[in-house]
Amino acid sequence: MIRFANIEFIYALILIPGLIAFFWYTSTRHSKMLEKFAGTKLHNILFPLRSKFKSSFKFGMYLLSITFLLIALANPQVGTKIEEVKQVGIDVYILLDVSKSMLAEDIKPSRLEKAKFEISKLIQRLKGDRIGLIVFAGQAYVQIPLTSDYAAANLFLSAVDVNSVPQPGTAIGPALELALKSFRYDDGTKKAIVLITDGEDHEGEIDAAVSDANSKDVVIYAIGLGSPTGVPIPVYSQAGVQSGYKKDNQGNIVLTKLDEATLKSITEKGNGKYYRGSNTEDELEAIYNDLSKIEQSEYGSKKITEYEDRFYYFLLPAILILLIDFFVSSNKSKLFMRFEKLREVEQS
Repeated sequence: MIRFANIEFIYALILIPGLIAFFWYTSTRHSKMLEKFAGTKLHNILFPLRSKFKSSFKFGMYLLSITFLLIALANPQVGTKIEEVKQVGIDVYILLDVSKSMLAEDIKPSRLEKAKFEISKLIQRLKGDRIGLIVFAGQAYVQIPLTSDYAAANLFLSAVDVNSVPQPGTAIGPALELALKSFRYDDGTKKAIVLITDGEDHEGEIDAAVSDANSKDVVIYAIGLGSPTGVPIPVYSQAGVQSGYKKDNQGNIVLTKLDEATLKSITEKGNGKYYRGSNTEDELEAIYNDLSKIEQSEYGSKKITEYEDRFYYFLLPAILILLIDFFVSSNKSKLFMRFEKLREVEQS
């Protein structure tokens, strides 16, 4: 099996026909200009060392060298062997609150941005574990199903904002139930839920979801973001300029408070642990350390092809051709000039 590590350099090979056409055009034009300057018979007298063959030969060497260099830069790789690698780890669903209250800035730059930053760092540390993301506000939706493709998970995470869920509110219970329904229970892997929210639940149904998690042996962790005393929710214009704070129907500024009691109750009943979010600490780092202690299970296998670089097969000939071209003169060789003189003597 052959592949190119940098396929874009292979596409650059389409420039070769253009270079050939340019060389032909300039050579033809140069010859026509010489014919206008002097007749063909005078060329050997005026330009005794000029060699059309050597000019074309040297250009061909340049082209060949460029071709080999481009292929070398593309780095052809050959698959030497295929290994079957066992996939071992745990399953983790992160439940991220994207309600408007997560825009509060008591944690910088905001509760939501801090949560996304920590999740991104957690994804970078995972090895073998499957991770999924559920976003929720008034409703809950699976943003990323369980996957070990961490690059794709980071890509989807970057697109999450308060507009990801149109329904207002904070439905922690439905989010927990959606995570429990989204796990795969036939592979025997250990499972955990990480809830990231300010804890202001508006929908209820939490106790039933926690009981369901206990029955399925799913551990629940939680990170509470925000201030227990309450802070306003800033409102920004489309230009990114703060225009004020969110207000209720009576025109009063809405204060969002961290409900630690609810989150502590969830984690105590869910056999997990509660962490208070802050500006400086990485709470998901602590949760990762807890998760790493959970017994990992095999949940599948995948075939991996090992590739070896073969760029030097083309780099070395390219360098050799350039060296040869450096020592090859563009003028006629002495042997060729002697041959021409002998031919002139015979003709006379």
